[in-house]
Amino acid sequence: MQISEGTCSFRLGELFSGPGGLSLGATNSCIRYKGVEYRIVSCWANDIDADSCATFRRNICPQSPELVINRDVRSLDIDSLRSIDALAFGFPCNDYSMVGEQLGLNGNFGPLYRYGVRVLEVHKPVWFVAENVSGLRSANEGRAFVSILDDLKHAGFGYNLTAHLYKFEDYGVPQTRHRVLIVGIRTDLDLKFKVPAPTTPEFRKTAYDALECPPIPHDAANHEHTRQSKSVIERLRHIPPGGNAWHENVPRHLRLNVPNVRMSHIYKRLDPYKPAYTVTGSGGGGTHVYHWKEPRALTNRERARLQTFPDTFVFEGSKESVRKQIGMAVPPHAARLICTSVLKTLVGVSYDHVEANLDHIHTQSDFLDTVRTLDEC
Repeated sequence: MQISEGTCSFRLGELFSGPGGLSLGATNSCIRYKGVEYRIVSCWANDIDADSCATFRRNICPQSPELVINRDVRSLDIDSLRSIDALAFGFPCNDYSMVGEQLGLNGNFGPLYRYGVRVLEVHKPVWFVAENVSGLRSANEGRAFVSILDDLKHAGFGYNLTAHLYKFEDYGVPQTRHRVLIVGIRTDLDLKFKVPAPTTPEFRKTAYDALECPPIPHDAANHEHTRQSKSVIERLRHIPPGGNAWHENVPRHLRLNVPNVRMSHIYKRLDPYKPAYTVTGSGGGGTHVYHWKEPRALTNRERARLQTFPDTFVFEGSKESVRKQIGMAVPPHAARLICTSVLKTLVGVSYDHVEANLDHIHTQSDFLDTVRTLDEC
C-alpha cells in the first residue's frame, strides 16, 4: 500500500481490463475514516484489444500510458508486473454465456481465469474482485464454477470468498444486467466481505432517466447515429415501447423469416419507464438496442449512459469497436459501490448488507440446489 500523510492508497492491477469500467469505478471509490482517506489507484492494466487499451489510457491513466499493457494474457510476464494490493479481473465470458454453447473450462476462453489465479499466487494482493456473466454458474453443469471457487480460495496465502449474483438494476444501474462477482480478502486478515444491500430495489432508474435526465449534448463524443434501412425504420414504427420484432402490430411483410426463434431482444424497443434490457457487445441486426420513441438504434453514447459511463469518458476505435467495448464493460457505478464496500470492510466501517446467494457452493450438488432456489425466486 502507498501511505502518505492522511492518505492510504491500494494499488490496483487488472487483467482483461477492457475500456476501464471497473477501474473507473474503483478509482472513484473513496472513504474517510479516523482522519485517513482510503482510496484505490491504478497500478497496471492488461487487455488483448488495442482499442480498449487506448480507451483505458485516455480516460484512466492519461499521465502514465505505460501502465496499460496491450498483450494476450497468455504471453504476459506475470512475475515482472509491479507489486499490487488489489486485483480485478472480469475474465472472458464467451464460454460461460448462456447465449453460446457454454463450453466452460472446455472452451478456448474458459480457462483464462487461471491467469488471475496466477497473479494471486505470485503477488498475493490483499483483496481481489472477479466478475463474469450469470451463466458462469451453469457451465459444465456447475463443475466450472465449483472449480473456479476452489482455485481462488486456495491461491497464494488463501482467500475468504464472497460470491454473489448481483442484479445491477437494484443498485442504480438503468439496465437489467445480472453478473456474478466474487470478492476475496486474504485469509490472514481474518475479514470477510459482505454483499452491500440493494440501493434502488423499489425505485429503479429507468431508460428515460438515463438518456433524458439530462439529455445528451449533440456534440458529445461517440454519439454518431447508425444508418437504418427503410425496412428497419418501417418495422420499428410498428413496434411499441417494450415490444420486439414479433409484436402483433408488425405487418406480415415486415416480420422476420427466422423459424423457431422468438428472441425477446431482436429489434426490441426500450420501455422508457423501466430499466433497459442488457446492453451487449456483439450481435447482428436487431441486437443494437432501440429507442422507445425514435425509429432507430441507440448511439454508442446512449449505450454508454445505460452502462453508467459519464459523457466525458471518450471511447477510442471504430463505431463497432466502441460498441463492443461498452457492452463488455462493468458498469462503473456498480464497480464503485462494490469497491467502496471493500474499503469499508478493510477498515472496519459497517454498512447495510444482505446474505450472499452463492456463498455456500462447495460441490456440484450445492451448486444445483442454489441455482434451483435462485431460479424459483
